[in-house]
Amino acid sequence: MTDLSRVGLAGSRCGQCSETTLGENGRCPNCGSDDMAPVRLSDRGTVWTYTVVRHRPPGDYRGPENFEPFALGLIELPEGLRVVAPIEGDPADVSIGLDVEFTPRLRPDDVVEFAYQPVK
Repeated sequence: MTDLSRVGLAGSRCGQCSETTLGENGRCPNCGSDDMAPVRLSDRGTVWTYTVVRHRPPGDYRGPENFEPFALGLIELPEGLRVVAPIEGDPADVSIGLDVEFTPRLRPDDVVEFAYQPVK
């Protein structure tokens, strides 16, 4: 079994204007500075908005044969940026303002994917 306890989202923070971005970036998209430093982004966030995906995606769908509707949220992190990710659990329980936490998981093909789940 793979230990996913150290998996998290990586970001970059500008030393000039404090803008935070997702992933490693060499230049700040806000002020243009190259004074960027890597940061680990928070594991908790808040649902800023969301939608419910009710139909199986077209094309080469590789998910479960019995498609289940799921919530897809725009999660606002304390660092001031938002990420799009699935929200685990019953879509009827999702609401704007819901506190959620980062949940990594390992797919059968050894790829790490992530979602968010409501904070208990």
